Amino acid sequence: MRAFLIFGTFLLFFSSSVAVRDAYAKETNVYHERMRLYKKVETVTQIPWYYLAAIDQYERSIRLSRKDLPKPDRLIGIYIPPERWAGLTNPNPNDKNPLTIQFFNGIGVDGNGDRKASLKNDEDVLYAIAHYLLSYGVDNDNLKIGLWNYYHRDKSVGIIVGTAKVYRHFGRLDLDNRVFPMPIRSNHTYRSTWGDARGWGGRRIHEGTDIFADYGVPVRATNYGIIEMKGWNKFGGWRVGIRDINNTYHYFAHLSGFAKDLHVGQIVEPGMVIGSVGSSGYGPPGTSGKFPPHLHYGMYKDNGYTEWSFDPYPHLALWERQERIEARKKK
Repeated sequence: MRAFLIFGTFLLFFSSSVAVRDAYAKETNVYHERMRLYKKVETVTQIPWYYLAAIDQYERSIRLSRKDLPKPDRLIGIYIPPERWAGLTNPNPNDKNPLTIQFFNGIGVDGNGDRKASLKNDEDVLYAIAHYLLSYGVDNDNLKIGLWNYYHRDKSVGIIVGTAKVYRHFGRLDLDNRVFPMPIRSNHTYRSTWGDARGWGGRRIHEGTDIFADYGVPVRATNYGIIEMKGWNKFGGWRVGIRDINNTYHYFAHLSGFAKDLHVGQIVEPGMVIGSVGSSGYGPPGTSGKFPPHLHYGMYKDNGYTEWSFDPYPHLALWERQERIEARKKK
């Protein structure tokens, strides 16, 4: 019986290890295949691969956050409505003929050379977006114009351009690592406080998790991303906002100060120090000490129309646990 239990435990551990290994291998292969496709289309159109990657990632993120769009189920996450693909006046919204699609001013094209323009073909879809942007030009300014004419939203353009900068900076797609916003060795405490009532400045809910720690404890970027905002707010005091590649906005507030030379537009990575714990806020610039020192950490998701907050506590708890596990492995 004991031998059976030992064998069963070993089998469960082995199966779990194999599953984790296979999942990692599959994810790595997905990144490789996407990059191969981005680079292939870049060679043909001269649209930089990191712009194609940023558009793809933006589209994938909004599809995952909205109920009116189909969930991404292929290598490329870009969604083009059939009527836009085939042309608004095209009597056949499922048209795959490049010539009739062009006649009806659709954006669908044949990207892989099979003489069909298929919405279900990743290469056709990616090439269609690149072909659309190519009509505006391949430099940054004209690409921004093309993106605006496609999305008709300044924020969408800004998010895509920021994500493109991140991909270009690191030169790869596998940017999924996360860390806790403070060194795990620091003396800190927190619980789920998202949704609690707040009264200062009018009735509102608490849009984040408060992590209590001593003054001066380093505050770190939790992800790969770009700094979208830095400055003062009468509620949040000295604060920093970082947008990650998954189109999630991370908000750090009540800081005692910023890291040297920190600036808007700066690329960050997990663990990079951006400031330190303080008690700033609830007043004009420089106000501090109206509450115990802590970091307010908020997370917001953009869906292409609007942005809303969600509870960061489960993510914080997961990142802290994962980081502690990794730290033990290194001992």
